[in-house]
Amino acid sequence: MSAYKVLEMSNDLPIRTDKPIHSGKVRSVYWLTAEDSRRLIKEKGYAVPESTELGIMVISDRISAFECIWKGEGSMNGVPGKGASLNAISNHWFKLFREKGLADNHILDTPHPLVWIVQKARPVMIEAIARNYITGSMWRSYTKGERDFCGIKIAENLQKDTKLPELLITPSTKGIMVGIPGIPEIDDVNITRTDIETNFEAFKFNSKDDIAQYEKLLTEGFRVIESALDSIGQIFVDTKFEFGYVKDVNGKDKLIYMDEVGTPDSSRLWDANEYAAGKVVENSKEGFRKALMAHFPDADILTNKDRMPERVDLAKNLLPQSILLDVSETYTSIAEKIIGTKIEISDDPKGEIIAILKDQYGLID
Repeated sequence: MSAYKVLEMSNDLPIRTDKPIHSGKVRSVYWLTAEDSRRLIKEKGYAVPESTELGIMVISDRISAFECIWKGEGSMNGVPGKGASLNAISNHWFKLFREKGLADNHILDTPHPLVWIVQKARPVMIEAIARNYITGSMWRSYTKGERDFCGIKIAENLQKDTKLPELLITPSTKGIMVGIPGIPEIDDVNITRTDIETNFEAFKFNSKDDIAQYEKLLTEGFRVIESALDSIGQIFVDTKFEFGYVKDVNGKDKLIYMDEVGTPDSSRLWDANEYAAGKVVENSKEGFRKALMAHFPDADILTNKDRMPERVDLAKNLLPQSILLDVSETYTSIAEKIIGTKIEISDDPKGEIIAILKDQYGLID
């Protein structure tokens, strides 16, 4: 057994719910009963309508890459400190967004470093991506001759890992969009602003005006994080934001940030000093992706969607603990730089969560 403590599963907690648990690669959401939602809104004084549906969002320490979950030798089924680092970073940026007068988010309470109490949001069906440098998938497409990204023409003769002339917004679909002309019915397809304007209702925007609002919040949020990271010697390379609608305390729709923001999972972060010296040092999940590609002899399996069955088999291989510990060091170190305090890794995360949600929130029988 591994001596390192991780929360491997986030969907097996005995939280009272009358709906299916929504479980993603890393986070799980338990939607509370109407009775528990109303009770907590009243007891905790959450600034939402009393009829709001609340959820308990639990982040695990699992790590996904190339659409697979990866585990380590010695029952190391996650990355120590990863979940707490991601939540702490997001909490920090969301707080800064509020202070800077940007938009709200879906988080109402943080009972435990791995847990958020959230207000149910209606997501906009867009992965809102902002790119400040040309790297990753964009660079791979560029080397194949592509010069049109989401309807935006970009210059010739760009060099790998260099700053783009301007911040690019390159959205893609969130989930499978059905019946929209010109957009394939598969997940994560690049789309143009014209696609969004023409089909704003299908993308779950309330109005065309809200398209400009999401772009404004994406750009402003990017710049706020970029400035803060610059002050600690980090480059904000690119990122993904997600947006949705919730009801404010008066029952009116408002567009908010949701999911996570500015984390090593949703963004690329580079060390500024190393970059100035001509070297890219990743302080994000991209480092783990590169480690996987170096670890396996045939890296094409990891990037070629036509080889997905082989990739699923590959992910059954247990990784050396050293790879996951390197990721742990990356995540906890960048989190501590950002938030200015130490990330504490729990000895019994599951037990702590159960005790808090039972004793302080009355959500476990």
